[in-house]
Amino acid sequence: MVLMTIQTITHDTTIWIDIVHPTSADVDALKVRFPFIHPLHLEDLRSMRERPKVDVRDEYLYISMHFPRWDAKVEVSRAEEIDFIVGRNFIITAHEGRIKPLCNLWEECRTSPELRRKILSRGANDALYKLVDLLVDYIEPILDKIDVQLEEIEETVFTANTQKTVEKVSIVRRDIIVLRRIIRQQVPVIETLRDLEHPILRDDLEEYFGDIADHIYRERDAIDEDIEIIHGLSDTLNVLSSYRVNEIIRTLTVISVVMLPLTFISSVYGMNVNLPLGDHPLGFFVVVAVMIVISIVMVAVFRRRGWV
Repeated sequence: MVLMTIQTITHDTTIWIDIVHPTSADVDALKVRFPFIHPLHLEDLRSMRERPKVDVRDEYLYISMHFPRWDAKVEVSRAEEIDFIVGRNFIITAHEGRIKPLCNLWEECRTSPELRRKILSRGANDALYKLVDLLVDYIEPILDKIDVQLEEIEETVFTANTQKTVEKVSIVRRDIIVLRRIIRQQVPVIETLRDLEHPILRDDLEEYFGDIADHIYRERDAIDEDIEIIHGLSDTLNVLSSYRVNEIIRTLTVISVVMLPLTFISSVYGMNVNLPLGDHPLGFFVVVAVMIVISIVMVAVFRRRGWV
């Protein structure tokens, strides 16, 4: 037996149908209830791999949008698809149940007649605006989290362990790139809703969707600025890492150069042949003293030239 995941709430003549993890049984039920919805759009509700788009039909609009969800396991945001089908007196939402604002709003509407009236009283087109507005606003705290992470990196980039900072920058940079892709893909969808003239959408909704467009523009600009900041921090870390590597190499090079004549002297005196001071009772100490003097002179020369 295949279980359906369709849930419905109603206010006056407006119906909100919410489907979590759409199944073939859900699609079949929608076909019976809404025979005018194209079968391909009903099948699209199940795929959850649709690109963001708006398909316009005479009786309804099909809208697919993506919104970010933080995946703590891998420390990166994931794109979660939400599909809308909006008709004259109904709105259908289909998703995987992982976007908290939408799930929370549904539960509150189910238990609160007052909130249900607020969302559905002005029709399905107004409900669409309120849902999209809620989801776009949901992106704001995610961007705020990114800003906090960038500030923490900026404060520690010159003091913290370089390896840990590089790891943090890499994680944040990956998250910013994903968020940037998600946000940018929603811009043309919202612009289409703002500019669309359709009998289902009230004329005054143009202004409301224009307000949502302003929000998504602001979020797009913010994430573009974040990508520039993270690139700048990454470049700074690369410079710091290169500088520290060069310092290490320079130190090791100085040590190697200082040790070179000492190694040569000790190797020569290690041969089983007659050498100056070879039989002298203080020969060892004299050779060691010479080696020390050579080392001191070389270090002094290096310091004078600014090499150490």
